[in-house]
Amino acid sequence: MTDATVKALIFDLDDTLVVEKASAAAAFLETCQMATERHGINAEALHQTLRETCRQLWWYHNPARPYAVDVGISSWEALWSRFSGDGDDLRRLRTWAPDYRLHSWHNALREHGVDDLDFAKQLAETFPALRCRRHVTYDDAHPLLEQLKPSYRLALLTNGASDLQREKIAGAGIASYFEEILVAGDIGVAKPHARMFTTLLARLEIEPHEAIMIGDSQSKDVQGAQAVGIKAIWLNRDNTPRRDPITPDLEVNNLEEIPRKAVTAGLLNASPKGDR
Repeated sequence: MTDATVKALIFDLDDTLVVEKASAAAAFLETCQMATERHGINAEALHQTLRETCRQLWWYHNPARPYAVDVGISSWEALWSRFSGDGDDLRRLRTWAPDYRLHSWHNALREHGVDDLDFAKQLAETFPALRCRRHVTYDDAHPLLEQLKPSYRLALLTNGASDLQREKIAGAGIASYFEEILVAGDIGVAKPHARMFTTLLARLEIEPHEAIMIGDSQSKDVQGAQAVGIKAIWLNRDNTPRRDPITPDLEVNNLEEIPRKAVTAGLLNASPKGDR
């Protein structure tokens, strides 16, 4: 199949177009450095402890845990999400979030021998501010989107809370590339759930064989897309081993490889038509 039938290219967001894990880690470490300066706590050690304390609270005390699981909100993202929007689950999370953040940091500090609630509050307020400054795209993201936009309809499909993901998209300056943007929080389910993909296809008014999914997750992006008949390109930046029985239609190590390798694999045509 060539791009004579491919009309749309669907992109994942986190760690496909924008740097999520590394950006979060950098903001965490900068925040934890405050504890090094005040109490002599190793910043990396506090970071790792915090990841565990916030995970414990997120999974075992979350008043909207089913919703958080369904839309794919991670415990560390919840440390800076505003949870804006309507709905009982978002209201519960919005109400609980200040205590969640405070106690995540306080419990982490206590693990390192520091029982300082006021300082924990300072850290809990500092991290969101630092994380909001880091909306970084990969160097190959903008060039590829610029290259593809004249020939294909581009769409974005991402898990997570709607307000948080849209803040990343706006901060990264990539919203204008996409005809459709669908966030799991918009509809209440996350990839690899089929409804994420079928909802986006319906909005684009195309069939599964007319789209290709591009993302870094073997299960969420590749397996989820293929389950509804969409071909999938796996972005494997870190040379992660493939997980049986998942087999992407194409594997690349960076975004700039996609046009050349997709043509070689027969997924795209060497000379895409402007008629979309």
